[in-house]
Amino acid sequence: MDAKGKAVRGRRREEFRPTLARVRDAVFNSLRGRVGGARVLDLYAGSGALGIEALRQGAERAVFVEHNAKLVTEIRRRLIGEEVADRAEVWRRDALAAVRDLGLAGKAFEIIFLDPPYGRRLIAATLRVIGTAGILAPGGVVAAEGHWRDRPSDTGGFVCRREARYGETMMWYFERAGGDTA
Repeated sequence: MDAKGKAVRGRRREEFRPTLARVRDAVFNSLRGRVGGARVLDLYAGSGALGIEALRQGAERAVFVEHNAKLVTEIRRRLIGEEVADRAEVWRRDALAAVRDLGLAGKAFEIIFLDPPYGRRLIAATLRVIGTAGILAPGGVVAAEGHWRDRPSDTGGFVCRREARYGETMMWYFERAGGDTA
């Protein structure tokens, strides 16, 4: 279910695991005051629930990156249904390649959602690419979701300012080393 109580449609697969409603609510409580007017990147977007909720809460724009064609189609359908498609871009791409391309284009985001498939150690790898590409705006935050056992290490110049566990799911909030606190 999404924040409005609508069912989140999509295929249930090992690679697709929608963010639980209670986790999503906690994420947006943690980001309170940061979402309005923000540029948002939703990497490994899946259903697009996090980016769509950010748009509902007043984010200026959101870019969704998802490699699965069926999920990309579903994200586009949901954006139209929520009447926020005019403030969104949906890319069918590998997340790491998309981050590099966004960096080359000089794009920056105040909020980056990161929800890769569990068990693949992609959070740390993606943080390193985000750091190299320079796509996190000054004072920005990366909200990363993963299995509690997937605690990232070697995060490429990012520090974890906050973490919270919800059953098997863990949320980590990263900022650039020396940045503002979340």
